[in-house]
Amino acid sequence: MVTTSDVAEDIEELRAQFREFLANAPKPQGLRNYGPTPTADDIAPGRAWHKFLAANGYVCLHWPVRHGGADASVAFQATFAEECARAAVPRQLAITAIDLVGPVLIEFGTEEQKARYLEPIRLGDDIWTQLFSEPDAGSDLAGIRTKAEKTISGWRINGQKVWSSGANSAKFGLLLARTGPESHGGLSMFVVPMDAEGVSVRPLQQMDGESKFNEVFLDNVDLPADALIGEPGQGWRIAMVTLGRERLTLGSHAVVMFELHHRLVQAARARDALDPTLMRAMIRLWIRIWLLRYTWQRAIDESDLQSSAFSVLKLMTSETDRDLGDLATDVLGTDACVDPSGGSEEAELVRAMLVGRAQTILGGTSEIQRNILGERVLGLPKEPR
Repeated sequence: MVTTSDVAEDIEELRAQFREFLANAPKPQGLRNYGPTPTADDIAPGRAWHKFLAANGYVCLHWPVRHGGADASVAFQATFAEECARAAVPRQLAITAIDLVGPVLIEFGTEEQKARYLEPIRLGDDIWTQLFSEPDAGSDLAGIRTKAEKTISGWRINGQKVWSSGANSAKFGLLLARTGPESHGGLSMFVVPMDAEGVSVRPLQQMDGESKFNEVFLDNVDLPADALIGEPGQGWRIAMVTLGRERLTLGSHAVVMFELHHRLVQAARARDALDPTLMRAMIRLWIRIWLLRYTWQRAIDESDLQSSAFSVLKLMTSETDRDLGDLATDVLGTDACVDPSGGSEEAELVRAMLVGRAQTILGGTSEIQRNILGERVLGLPKEPR
């Protein structure tokens, strides 16, 4: 088991250790760096890879040792995520269970909930989905309408969720639902078995041909009393814990962007399209990626997941990723019209373009991120409602 006490907190030493481990690790057939969420085809190789990482102590790095984690520092976690991106392998089966649900259960769950859910999460046996966003409440979580009404035996859930990553493969869902009329104080968090009666999942096909997102319908879903996490009305506070964890690996995404940038340069050269105009655009984006990388490192050095630098990073990473993807159209020309579900180099670059556009929406839109920076970081007046 890897713990932070086993290694010196020297970033380059850590990086060398991780790089050697990942280079020599046996890779299951079909494994690819599918990002935070596996498709149905990714689950088998992704789970085998996760179990290998777990056997060597490289999962749940941020969890306490008593729950099977490594109690690792922020720098330790971030460096491992970055090296996984460099090695083109996922750092775990999926993001929701370990990075979002685990910390919630550890902080707010009962001992019975921890005993039931944490170990299957650590081993990669259970996939979870996050049931937060709704058709009329995406970035504005305080506006959700899914209701949880108290019953004699527990809770009855009615509502709809959307953009739920991995819901079609998940065993459980982390559900944010309304238990009272208060905007923030009327929200509560629940565990929902995805095979419960009344739960139906409808995969959404994306422009890139994948179906990682889903609609989830909850029609008179009865949950036992122990499905509640924490206390009624604690949902907003718990949700903030999950959203804060998503910020940590923004720096690893810079590695992916550097790789894409290199491929775009090579593709432009192969097409004899690297004229001065395109070259200037390439250089500007290369500089932006480096700025993101160093801003991320500065935030990591502070070891504070609430640092305002992370709010800046979410906005600028999303928009740099979008602009980098859009650059593919300048490189490919009419080849950008190929089917993105194909296996050609052109199709891979087109998929990068489509996913890059989505980055400014998922995890909080750029518009909302600007409001957060203006109101909470800079102290500007609130946007008129």
